Amino acid sequence: MTAKALLKSAAAPAVQPVPAPAVAPEPAPTTEERLATPVGTTLERYIMRKQAEFPYATGELSQLLRDIALAGKIVNREVNRAGLSRITGAMGGDNVQGEAQQKLDVEANIRFIRALTNGGECCAILSEEDEGIIQTGNQHGKYVVAIDPLDGSSNIDVNISIGTIFSIYRRVSRPGGPARAEDFLQGGRAQVAAGYILYGSSTMLVYTTGHGVTGFTYENSLGEFFLSHPDIRIPERGPVFSVNEGNWFDYPEFVRSFLTTCKERRLTGRYVGSLVADYHRNLFTGGIYLYPPTAAKPVGKLRLLYECYPLALLIEQAGGVAVTGADVVLDVPPTADLHQRAPLFIGSAELVRELQAAAL
Repeated sequence: MTAKALLKSAAAPAVQPVPAPAVAPEPAPTTEERLATPVGTTLERYIMRKQAEFPYATGELSQLLRDIALAGKIVNREVNRAGLSRITGAMGGDNVQGEAQQKLDVEANIRFIRALTNGGECCAILSEEDEGIIQTGNQHGKYVVAIDPLDGSSNIDVNISIGTIFSIYRRVSRPGGPARAEDFLQGGRAQVAAGYILYGSSTMLVYTTGHGVTGFTYENSLGEFFLSHPDIRIPERGPVFSVNEGNWFDYPEFVRSFLTTCKERRLTGRYVGSLVADYHRNLFTGGIYLYPPTAAKPVGKLRLLYECYPLALLIEQAGGVAVTGADVVLDVPPTADLHQRAPLFIGSAELVRELQAAAL
């Protein structure tokens, strides 16, 4: 190419890309459109829609669930402001279980007792924090509630998620008089509802009435629980095992063998020492939670009536399994001890059944 041609080529203007046609921005929604957008289904509305599924659907059980949700809102407030209101830390004594009682344990216990008493449908309460049955004075109430008002409360000082666990029974004693021990000692299969409230990065109420498991998330600005997880199902097999490995040498051989297998398969160990938090994570991701018997606690540590039974009913409704070793939790008969303890292995069906087979 000649020098003249090169100069002509260099002087030629570069080809400019054709600009894309301008896209008009979406108009902002009008006030009417924003107001017409649904905010979701509240717990109250959901309960009304589902009331026909409740046994003896006359409204009492619906009211009980509302009372528990109300107390949960109050406890959520106290948990969130615990550091500012100086209600963290231990009370300086032990509860009836021989465990260090936390200030928030006492606060939560009072809140749930008041809410269930004022609601009028609960005739008696069995709480982890009290040795005997708490009579509410509602002697014509048709239901009793067994509850752990604040499980894992020792973790509040380090800002780890904690929770409430509850179980509801229809009383078998004659209405018009005080509730009796047999109202609480009906066995796990007799529960008409069970659930938990998780106080974490968000507060969730998860419960079952025997027709699947439903989750609600608390919206602080509106003061309402909204339906967020309409049909919770636990995966058949999960990647997590949750156990306090510090007690390894005190565990039965079948537990150590199972945990060794979990590690060989490269399952992930996740354990924070707050039952509701560990359970909640595994419910959504899949996995197994283990609280085995030890030399110091040969019958286990967790309470059958208000920890093992309600979580077992939930996990079965979500497609999982709960056992005490060889036995299914919901089939374990209660004794006369209202604070009866039991081992607990709970979570994804394949993992728990594998452990159960090792225990046989």
